[in-house]
Amino acid sequence: MSTLDVHNRSGEVLHQKELAEAFTDVEVNAPVIHQCVVAYLANQRQGTASTKSRSEVRGSGRKLFRQKGTGRARAGDAKAPHRVHGGVAFGPKPRSYRQYTPKKVRRLGLHSALADRFQNQQCVLIEDFTLEQPRTKDIINMLNALNVHGKVLIVLDEHSTNIHLSVRNIPQVHSCTWNTLNVYQILWHDTLIITENAAEKLEAKFVNTGSEAEGQD
Repeated sequence: MSTLDVHNRSGEVLHQKELAEAFTDVEVNAPVIHQCVVAYLANQRQGTASTKSRSEVRGSGRKLFRQKGTGRARAGDAKAPHRVHGGVAFGPKPRSYRQYTPKKVRRLGLHSALADRFQNQQCVLIEDFTLEQPRTKDIINMLNALNVHGKVLIVLDEHSTNIHLSVRNIPQVHSCTWNTLNVYQILWHDTLIITENAAEKLEAKFVNTGSEAEGQD
């Protein structure tokens, strides 16, 4: 079992939490993590880039001048790709960049990314908390009390509108729920602040055979 301190919003240690080694100390599978990140970034692409070929640009198809006898290089119409205002040769057309990643691969990648953060002491456990109203100052005070800086991801047990609104005003600080966590989010942030209930649900997801909802890719 791995033992981690559980803090409150003032940075004080309330108690210790034991997490299964099968959750925090597994071997990190770097190739699978890479595959998940590449697929995630590819799936964010809109694929709407489009150019016009020589058959689609506006202009005449008349040959500019006769083939021989002028002393100039032979030329076709003005829509040729090498001419100004001509068509684009081999330019992009709308397409889908989506990559399918099997469910088991996504699961392994997410587990490996979380294990890497736990093994490098980049996870902080905090008691479950709520905000009565959106207040960015409360989140800033919490981050300072926990001595957490840089890019931070707060992983919650369930969605909280007040926390979401409070966090979004702080650069490089984000929030999400445990069941929407993905590999790219974990790697992009320097530190994860995970609520106690969210940590329990993530542990049950990867340790127990009856897994719950998969993270989104």
